Amino acid sequence: MGARSDRKSRSREKILESAGVLMREKGISGASVANVMGGAGMTVGGFYAHFPSKDELVAETLRAALRESRGRLSAAAGEKRGADWIDAVARSYLSRAHRDVPHAGCPLPATMGELAGACTGVREVLAEELDSTVEEMESRLRDEGAEDPRGEAMAALATMVGGLALARASRGTPLSDEMLKACRAHIARCSRG
Repeated sequence: MGARSDRKSRSREKILESAGVLMREKGISGASVANVMGGAGMTVGGFYAHFPSKDELVAETLRAALRESRGRLSAAAGEKRGADWIDAVARSYLSRAHRDVPHAGCPLPATMGELAGACTGVREVLAEELDSTVEEMESRLRDEGAEDPRGEAMAALATMVGGLALARASRGTPLSDEMLKACRAHIARCSRG
């Protein structure tokens, strides 16, 4: 029983990894069950042994991807505090490297349009994870003595996600780099109030 359970757990992880890559690159619709299972090296018929629905897969994948993204941003900021922490996070998120390697980055730029129409469970996961990110950013801005740290954190997060989405959409043009630079500069100005 233990070996079978281990195999099932490894298979589930492969499915989640495949879904994460596809959602980051192609959005929710690009992460069809067939594409996800193919990316995991499995047949479509095995999907329902791991997830009751695609919505459950999307919710779990989104949760994992957003937590991973938040962890990378915190690591990029290191021991910095206050506005320096926010600036380091913005520089990491709004970078050419993050723009050019979507399969390893934040899923939000590729999924935002579809998430608005997702089921309630998926939107609840999104709200929980966004709130966790905002709370972390808010605590850093509070350290800086910001007047409205929660509002500023929400605005910085929205600028980061929107800026990256636009930079990815215009990749290969001068506007893309300009977008990244302008959003980083805006966040730096605002975080120092």
